[in-house]
Amino acid sequence: MSYEFLKLQKDGAIAVLTLNRPDTLNSWNQKMRDELRDAVRGLVGDDALRVLVITGEGRAFSAGEDVRGMQGLADIGTRGFRRVVRDIHNVFDEIEAMEVPVIAAINGVAAGGGLELALSCDFRLAAETAKLGFPESNVGLIPGSGGCSRLVKIVGIAKAKRLVMTGEMIPAPQALAFGLVEEVVPADKLVPRAMELAKQLAGKAPLALGLAKIVLNACVNVDPDTGRNIERLGQSILKKTEDHLEGAKAFVEKRRPEFKGR
Repeated sequence: MSYEFLKLQKDGAIAVLTLNRPDTLNSWNQKMRDELRDAVRGLVGDDALRVLVITGEGRAFSAGEDVRGMQGLADIGTRGFRRVVRDIHNVFDEIEAMEVPVIAAINGVAAGGGLELALSCDFRLAAETAKLGFPESNVGLIPGSGGCSRLVKIVGIAKAKRLVMTGEMIPAPQALAFGLVEEVVPADKLVPRAMELAKQLAGKAPLALGLAKIVLNACVNVDPDTGRNIERLGQSILKKTEDHLEGAKAFVEKRRPEFKGR
């Protein structure tokens, strides 16, 4: 399907979703939010998909909500505002929950909702020229689409308070030190590195990666005993899969396994 503000390409079992509104630093408007929701739902339902890469066109990943549209959001009233925001929350939640690895290739500015989108991904790679932050405090707001709730679990309470309260945009090397991203690479190497990681992940057993994601996400919010019970449940499912048998057989035979997602 073609979109006005997104580009969606497939390379085998890998999909690349590019935010494509470069003249506004890939900031959101209602049409772009609707397209993103549609694209993500389609990807969630694609059983052939093994890895998703999300990046931005031009010099930004995404600057978040288009400031020029903020007054319109305020005018719809508190109930309407919560409804609109819930729509974008649901998109980020679907990305976080979809049973394939999702890689954010942060090619430039990732601010506000743009950084919140990246936080919903499993891996965050950044160009060394990228800047990341939550400038909402500069306009009397807070990050309200996962920017507080996801951020604090990723970087810890002290660094989360600094990023949210100061509104500062930090360079990629500092984001790496904060644990906000996992890798920083030269700008021209970002997409190739993201695709290299995507191909590595696509070669793994997809059911194992999907369950690993479910278990790890669940274990963030539960006590250790519950976490280990979830692990055992996940492992009991995987032990019965064809992919596990194939992986074990390939290991003994010293060859590359051929996983089929069964």
